[in-house]
Amino acid sequence: MAKLSLFARRARRVRTALKARSGGRARLSVHRTGRHIYAQLIDDAQGHTVAAANTLGAKGTDIDAATRVGKELAEAAKNAGYTSVVFDRGGFLYHGRVKALAEAAREGGLEF
Repeated sequence: MAKLSLFARRARRVRTALKARSGGRARLSVHRTGRHIYAQLIDDAQGHTVAAANTLGAKGTDIDAATRVGKELAEAAKNAGYTSVVFDRGGFLYHGRVKALAEAAREGGLEF
């Protein structure tokens, strides 16, 4: 069996913990690249994406852009009828842009 990278080990650990405590809630999944940040609300029970937001086509790739994405996703989630979610940071550390997105989503009305 191949040795997993630190990122892959962290992602596996986070998702395993989420499955144990999700309680049927939708999952707010975050993906970060060097230039952009993507977030989507996934209903794992039905197996489809409910809402999504990203920084593609927008200026700014820093914390301000991540905050904007968090607010957009929270608004789309509320319009779809979701208020309580679990936060899936994947293998990314909870600081910087990932933290800014999470805090903006909380300010936008999502509970996690």
